[in-house]
Amino acid sequence: MRIDLGLIEWERHLVRVRRLSPATVRAYTSDIRDLMSRVGPATSIAEVDLDVLRSWQWAATQRGDSRATVARRTSSVKAFFSWSVESGHAPTDPALRLGAPKRGRTLPRVATAGALADVLNKEHDAGVSGDPIVLRDGAILETLYGSGMRVSELCGLNLEDVDLSRRTARVNGKGAKERVVPFGAPAASAIDAYRVRARPTLLARGDGESTALFLGARGGRLGPRAAYDVVSRLVSPAVGGGDVGPHALRHSAATHLLDGGADLRAVQEILGHASLGTTQIYTHVSSERLAASYRLAHPRA
Repeated sequence: MRIDLGLIEWERHLVRVRRLSPATVRAYTSDIRDLMSRVGPATSIAEVDLDVLRSWQWAATQRGDSRATVARRTSSVKAFFSWSVESGHAPTDPALRLGAPKRGRTLPRVATAGALADVLNKEHDAGVSGDPIVLRDGAILETLYGSGMRVSELCGLNLEDVDLSRRTARVNGKGAKERVVPFGAPAASAIDAYRVRARPTLLARGDGESTALFLGARGGRLGPRAAYDVVSRLVSPAVGGGDVGPHALRHSAATHLLDGGADLRAVQEILGHASLGTTQIYTHVSSERLAASYRLAHPRA
């Protein structure tokens, strides 16, 4: 089978069988397209051997791709050729002996709990003006930091996913895995103010039918890029230089919870993280213990 036709079939497999998120599918298929640009779309999958894959890796390194990018693309290629063998499109797997550069373990730059408190309190004070964008942005920051959820999970929230009385949100994480995360009183207050005083105004700018919790300036569902811009604009100055995105708030939530004495397994469950090893086994902690750990340890619980 030609590699371009194999890519189409593999993409269907990722969506229908493995049920991966759209973002993950796009990343996987983009990586194979990068390989395809090297070997040509009409090349048979069976013609690709280890030397071709190593040459492709070397070319990526020479053009300046980071170690993390090369490592990620290598993982995608390994998954693609493993599937090709299982599907009968290739007699052997040329990627079995393909090595990958070790990823550097870097953490996003984050502000201290005190610096973040200053940012969040400033946004709360600015919200007194009633400006719908200011109220929305404050609620975005409080929700990201207060819950530790991913930006994609924040943008995917619908109105019915948030329970302000219990201060919990139901989110769909990676691999379409659903979990319930707690958030603190400041986040609940900010979300409530946004829903009552700001969201109707933003909704009126669109078709008035969105079920999304967080809306963009034109009334549609807020996108990850817009959420990134909000965090970068408001939080970056507190970090002292450099661009800061939503993941920095997620990392801050985890760090500050652990600093406050929260149980590691509870934090992993709150964030939807895999365990530290390569087994990808999620820890299971009761919702009561999660909420108790969160409210005892998080600085804005």
